[in-house]
Amino acid sequence: MDMNRRDFLKGTAWMGATAALAGCVSSAARLVDRGGMTAFAAPALKKVRVGVAGLGMRGSGAVHRLASIPGVEVSALCDLYQQRVTAQQNWLKQSGKPAAAEYTGPEGYKAMCESDLDLIYVVTPWALHTPVALYAMNCGKHAAVEVPAAMTLDECWACVETSERTGRHCMQLENCCYGEVEMLTLNLVRKGLLGDIVHGEGAYIHDLRELNYLDPVKGGYQGYWRLKWNEKHFGNPYPTHGLLPIMQAMNVNRGDRFDYLTCVSSGQFGMDAYAKAVFGEQSWQAGLHPKCGDMSTTVIRTVKGRSIMVQHDVTSPRPYSRINLVSGTLGCLCDYPLRIALASKPGDPAHGWFDGQSTEQIRVQHRHPLWQVAGELAQKVGGHGGMDFLMDLRLMYCLQNGLPLDMDVYDLAASCSICELSERSALNRGASQDVPDFTRGGWKTAKPLGIESVDISKFNFGDVKKDDAQLNV
Repeated sequence: MDMNRRDFLKGTAWMGATAALAGCVSSAARLVDRGGMTAFAAPALKKVRVGVAGLGMRGSGAVHRLASIPGVEVSALCDLYQQRVTAQQNWLKQSGKPAAAEYTGPEGYKAMCESDLDLIYVVTPWALHTPVALYAMNCGKHAAVEVPAAMTLDECWACVETSERTGRHCMQLENCCYGEVEMLTLNLVRKGLLGDIVHGEGAYIHDLRELNYLDPVKGGYQGYWRLKWNEKHFGNPYPTHGLLPIMQAMNVNRGDRFDYLTCVSSGQFGMDAYAKAVFGEQSWQAGLHPKCGDMSTTVIRTVKGRSIMVQHDVTSPRPYSRINLVSGTLGCLCDYPLRIALASKPGDPAHGWFDGQSTEQIRVQHRHPLWQVAGELAQKVGGHGGMDFLMDLRLMYCLQNGLPLDMDVYDLAASCSICELSERSALNRGASQDVPDFTRGGWKTAKPLGIESVDISKFNFGDVKKDDAQLNV
């Protein structure tokens, strides 16, 4: 890294000073003990006023989902470019929603964070995730941040310490924990049907070659930011999609924690081949030679002896998969496609997957309560098949009712720490890397996440139309 943790924190100290000068909440006014954010519940908010930072690929869908939830108001819009702000302002108007305050430019997010809001919803490129979240919390706002919320250990620690110091939530968005199969898995685990959980496998396998090289003017990543990250980095830069649901199933940070990991990455073949084939051997694309390997495989061991495999591949011509496998002493569930194998009783074998009819019966019988009460609505609103909407719905329900969030800043930090640690390991022939205990021992007494839902009667949903703005990237 270019700077150590102490230097990084010194470098971000100006954020708190700027926030104080701007009239933001004093950080000393809401001090939370170290490790205390797991069960932390902020005062209930009758109406949640949200500012959305970043209105590109994922940002527009976020505006639409949030605005569809009763008791939530998209009160501010922020982007580098005015035309994106105007587009979402027009959508709010056409949808009969109140007009939002507008902020633009490279530092527009600062003025937005300093305004009268409750939550900053961060949907910017990766490099801005942590800076915007820190500024938001230092201004007394809760922060909800797209994945990965932090790219380095320094950023992970900064999020943890700022959340604790300010007493503001900092939650990882687009976390895939609210997918129907992921929530089915958690329900089976909590009911004991998989026995003691031993192993998990998660991934982000998604052919993004075309999108990585797509001209930003034509809808690609602004400034080719994702391609530029792949150009300079190794390891797994995007571990959270497949990892966070497994963390919940294994009670990571709530009875167990990550101990150490090792990572091996393949060489880079696919992006060079794609660039030459599509743009020609003399093109700047063909001359880029990204560093990130095609397939990265990280293996994590927990303190309690569980193992997790996490893979990343955005280069190979393979069907999309997050793998989503959880295996225990009584059975196993694996997704893409959904397969389930359960032993009749301890000691019995489970040599084959259940047939389609039996699997469907289990899916229906053990459907998570949140999907039971809001699944149909979620599929209509959209966002990764409805999981993004359920994530937003549950987040807003907790904020409106003064409840602890399902995921806290320690979950954010532990999952995002894999970005730097996997790169360190892969660059050092798979050398083992210790994973920090971001809870500082709090995991030993923290209670596991229960089977949580919402009281849908507290929301007054009217006619909700299917939203074509949702993207699944």
